[in-house]
Amino acid sequence: MASNMYENPTPATGMKPKQLRHLVWRSLLLQASFNYERMQAGGWLYSILPGLRHIHKNKKDLSKAMKDHMEFFNTHPFLVTFIMGVILAMEEKKEDREAIRGIKVATMGPLGGIGDALFYLTLLPITAGIGASLAVDGNFLGPIVFVLMFNAIHFGARFGLMTYGYKAGVNAISKLKEGTQQVSRAASIVGLSVVGGLIATYVSFQIDYVWKSGETELNIQTDVLDKIMPAMLPLAYTLLIYWLLKKGRSPLTLIGLTVVVGLIGSFLGIM
Repeated sequence: MASNMYENPTPATGMKPKQLRHLVWRSLLLQASFNYERMQAGGWLYSILPGLRHIHKNKKDLSKAMKDHMEFFNTHPFLVTFIMGVILAMEEKKEDREAIRGIKVATMGPLGGIGDALFYLTLLPITAGIGASLAVDGNFLGPIVFVLMFNAIHFGARFGLMTYGYKAGVNAISKLKEGTQQVSRAASIVGLSVVGGLIATYVSFQIDYVWKSGETELNIQTDVLDKIMPAMLPLAYTLLIYWLLKKGRSPLTLIGLTVVVGLIGSFLGIM
């Protein structure tokens, strides 16, 4: 119990919005010291350190808090500010250190999964698809639109979740749990649908072979494969690459395989 006690147990004064915004900017370096022993622990401590210094005026209390926050930590970098807000609210109230540690561990895992579904499987494909569509049509604004759309939502989430987490404190956790599974599932469905559309649109894989018998000609791609299912070959090749990734093949190996398949197909005149 002694390790959970503070030399100065008096709750600290609240942090101002300017201070919270400063912490959000520091959270951009969450993964700057990423390693396989403590993952994001160094970046996590760097992100919240000004808040800890504001809260713990006693040097021993500050030292104890810093040591606790150098323990293993890993979550989605875009949603980390929610955890920062909750943890800072608990530190401010001088909650039990084991409780602070437990809340941090309990939130980092679920938010990691939710973040992947929301940002990497949903937001990134949608915004990149819009930007790529503009770029393919020759519009130089394509990359700019992508960056602006993606980061408007990205930074909106960072700043909004910091304020929400800090104001709601521990009570925010129970509210978050109510919709966690539904949000994650819905985002995954939307993201997979978008990825499926991108495969059909941007993965080019066609058979340029025409079978001839007398005066009869049969285009294998348009008269056979496309009649069975449009974009069947892009889908099949994408699934093959996904399966090989699951089997442990490296991305460089699969890139090399794709180049070889393209060269052989071009040499034989069938692709």
